[in-house]
Amino acid sequence: MTSSVHRARRRLRVAGGAVAALLALSACSSADPAPDKGSSSELSGTVTVFAAASLQESFEKLGAAFEKQHPGTEVTFSFGGSDSLAAGINSGAPADVFAAASPATMALVTDRKAAAGTPAVFVRNRLQIATLPGNPDRITSLKDLAEPGLKVVLCDEAVPCGAAARKALKAAGLRVTPVSYEQDVKSALTKVELKEADAAVVYRTDVRAAGDKVDGVDFPESADAVNDYPIALLEQARNPETAKAFIALVRSAEGRKVLSGAGFLKP
Repeated sequence: MTSSVHRARRRLRVAGGAVAALLALSACSSADPAPDKGSSSELSGTVTVFAAASLQESFEKLGAAFEKQHPGTEVTFSFGGSDSLAAGINSGAPADVFAAASPATMALVTDRKAAAGTPAVFVRNRLQIATLPGNPDRITSLKDLAEPGLKVVLCDEAVPCGAAARKALKAAGLRVTPVSYEQDVKSALTKVELKEADAAVVYRTDVRAAGDKVDGVDFPESADAVNDYPIALLEQARNPETAKAFIALVRSAEGRKVLSGAGFLKP
């Protein structure tokens, strides 16, 4: 994609120069032709991306790839619960791009007219139960999380993973009392990794990223709680052109390969 953009830029510069030369000759003027305003400079500068915690591993890979493709650029990230990130954006926190884990949390930004254009869904994600390695409690279904004595962690209902878990539990007709509600999916998973909890309802992408620190258990009710992930350029973006290019990478075939490799679903 980069080579085709460069070729397009070269064509614009040649065309602009030819027009300027013809105008100069017809006017019999010795003045220098005006600079070609049709050409664009190379991408540069810093792009600040606010992204859902579940995107951390994938976006860090894409950020490194972007910087390699565009020397002189830097991609910095702020990962966390989508609701907290949206609140920061609405309060004026400096950011160029927002990638949320649900349309509802993206709406917190778009409703305030803080997004430039319409957000685009680029991936989907599905829930899984994270257990201790080897699954010593023999958890095989969502129903098992209601067993007395089992220490379960959920995301807070204000964040997308918590809202999705509540939806799945409702679909199963279950009530689970967690030992804690966490502010983002990584915090919920960490409770299991540190053996402070026996299980957590998180995204399967986070279970995969944790490797052998946890085991993952699928459950059919997760099909009723699949989250769409939208991404948007922000109205207050300080580096909009470079930010647009990063969004394009996320949505490209290369981006889809990285995200699908992490366990994300196609939109």
